[in-house]
Amino acid sequence: MSQVEARLAALGITLPEPASPVANYVPFVRFDELVHISGQVSNDASGGIRGVVGEAVDVETAIRAARLCAISLIAQIKRACDGDLSRVAQVVKLNGFVQAGPDFFDIPQVINGASDLMVEAFGDAGRHARSAVGVYRLPLNFAVEVDAVVRIR
Repeated sequence: MSQVEARLAALGITLPEPASPVANYVPFVRFDELVHISGQVSNDASGGIRGVVGEAVDVETAIRAARLCAISLIAQIKRACDGDLSRVAQVVKLNGFVQAGPDFFDIPQVINGASDLMVEAFGDAGRHARSAVGVYRLPLNFAVEVDAVVRIR
């Protein structure tokens, strides 16, 4: 078990089977040492967290939604690393999207749910550049979507 997987286990996180694409794209693309992970929505085995943040979804639930996205990202990263998360040299960047209501402005706070998990899982290698954007709609009405760029060995 890698150190990353040990940290995840200590957090009570079991990685899901990586999701298959629902449209015409691939889950990740590797270019030299960089892996671009397609956006992962706030989904889990129970159906995930859907709705508009600031309306049907409160900020605490939205933070959990961003964390779900990060868990799915890590599952995709593991697949991109041929099952070995110790190959991650750096989480380079996260792009976070929140399906936000017209009066909701705490978008960075929501995306911290994903950012915090990357640091918890990967330590200093999890510290990353980031964008946090409020959007009108996300696919399938999910509350949050996050994509990533990761450098692997």
